[in-house]
Amino acid sequence: MAQELKNKKVAILVANGFEQVELTKPKQSLEEASAQTHIISPNEDQVKGWKFTDWGDEFPVDVTIDEANPNDYDALLLPGGVMNPDKLRRNDKAVQFVKSFFDAGKPVAAICHGPWTLIEANVVKGRRMTSFHSIKTDLVNAGANWVNEEAVVERNLLTSRNPDDIPAFNRQMIQLFTQSAKELETASA
Repeated sequence: MAQELKNKKVAILVANGFEQVELTKPKQSLEEASAQTHIISPNEDQVKGWKFTDWGDEFPVDVTIDEANPNDYDALLLPGGVMNPDKLRRNDKAVQFVKSFFDAGKPVAAICHGPWTLIEANVVKGRRMTSFHSIKTDLVNAGANWVNEEAVVERNLLTSRNPDDIPAFNRQMIQLFTQSAKELETASA
């Protein structure tokens, strides 16, 4: 069993309507690399996924956004789906939670529509990024340099386009999350 992320804690921030496979596959990959994962949500007990065209499964919430402390985590995962990031970007605590990872230089991985929350946190300007094609204009208008690639790493941020890119996303996420905030800061200097 791989141990790349042993002793690392990863926050997975979601609201109802996250694209289920964008949580389950990366979460599985993180746990196979020995990371401890916590689902964090504005919901109190459970959060419900979306399976491409219909509601998916329910997942237990480990920590509510009201109780979550970004200092307790080494990295952040932001699954997509349309409803999920739209709800998160309207939640001040969720936006501040996301922003705090950037303020600390910690690694963040966002897939599909996940970058919508990054726009609200005001952390995309000047970054090379990708996303689901329908939010390209939103990212460009927020100052990002949008590219059509399966997985893009820019300093402490990994972005990816859609569920088809999950294998590449997971590989890059594990690699990025093994780096400390100090290593990421040095790499971008």
